[in-house]
Amino acid sequence: MKALNQLKTFQRILGEYPAETPLSKFLPGFYRQNKQMGSTDRRVANRLVYNYFRLGKALWNTPTEDRLMVAEFLCNTQVNSFLQHFKPDWAACINFTIEEKIALVLKTYPAFKLADIFPWADQLSAGIDKTAFLQSFFVQPDLFIHVQNGYDHLVKAELSKAEIVFKDEGNGCLALPNGTRLEALFPNQHWFEVQDHSSQQTANFFKPQKWDAWWDACAASGGKSLLLHELEPNIKLVVSDIRESILANLDERFRAAGLLKYQRKTLDLTQNVDQTLHDYEFDGIILDAPCSGSGTWGRTPEMIAQFEPQKMEFFQRLQKTIAANVIKFLKPGKPLIYITCSAFKAENEAVVDYLVKECGMKLEEVKVLKGYEYKADTMFVTRLSPPAP
Repeated sequence: MKALNQLKTFQRILGEYPAETPLSKFLPGFYRQNKQMGSTDRRVANRLVYNYFRLGKALWNTPTEDRLMVAEFLCNTQVNSFLQHFKPDWAACINFTIEEKIALVLKTYPAFKLADIFPWADQLSAGIDKTAFLQSFFVQPDLFIHVQNGYDHLVKAELSKAEIVFKDEGNGCLALPNGTRLEALFPNQHWFEVQDHSSQQTANFFKPQKWDAWWDACAASGGKSLLLHELEPNIKLVVSDIRESILANLDERFRAAGLLKYQRKTLDLTQNVDQTLHDYEFDGIILDAPCSGSGTWGRTPEMIAQFEPQKMEFFQRLQKTIAANVIKFLKPGKPLIYITCSAFKAENEAVVDYLVKECGMKLEEVKVLKGYEYKADTMFVTRLSPPAP
């Protein structure tokens, strides 16, 4: 009976879920309207819905309930009562390897194809292992934090005290189980920032010098600026974003982290901003460009079903326009750090090729950060510079 009720709740959620809305925003509202659901009910519902979307576009024309059973089998490594009720033969094989599980699925659903989960795998950036990338959608990414210098032992002590298993990835990066309630463990303190593993790795490309002037051009809530400031606290920092509301979040985050000296500007970088920045020259610019976010869809798998391939072209045009508008404020020989959380070469290598061939930039370093190797996001980062005089 419990499994049947869980299935009915899943069907209700799917029936009420509006496309183009993140699940993370929709589900809390659904639960507020259904207060009879306890914490266990919500946790199971979350798992079923997210796992369902992790199947991407595989078995697209198969009945919803069938797709859910396949997703539950492929995405879980521990026995649960839901799968035991509906597919006991599969539940008995829950600890099989993913390859063995797919072989079992194929016996019942010969139309299943791994490539259908993310049907644009031929457009991934160079160096991404397509099979590993596709299989990573069956795994919920970890929660990562970046611990500020000097607080490492305190954070680890609190996590150990709460019996929370964590992995030290080095350089202040800790991996925790997804869903860890950090706000309950660390109320009213600012020892760390929640930040993905790959996002933290982009800091290796910054290499700031003392008293440098840097611009975080699409700063959002300021995560990259905080990494930059930790590397070199004496930089002169300008942050900008098109959204005033998100810059207000940045202000709060900076205050909490003790970053008090910076300039902030609300700028639309698809337009000419010479009038606002005519007196500025920078020793480095971070451009964490707007993108499809395809490297983060392991966290937001509902985006796979909503994505249209023409959006790649839209984002590429946007990225080229913004990059061309910001690089003219770089001092000769100084770096542009171009970053996306996209896995598509159209938003990564193709934009870099444009900056090199059409804008005269010199390519210094480039790397695809393969998040699927760490249960993290996949990102792209490169360091370019205008010619030195």
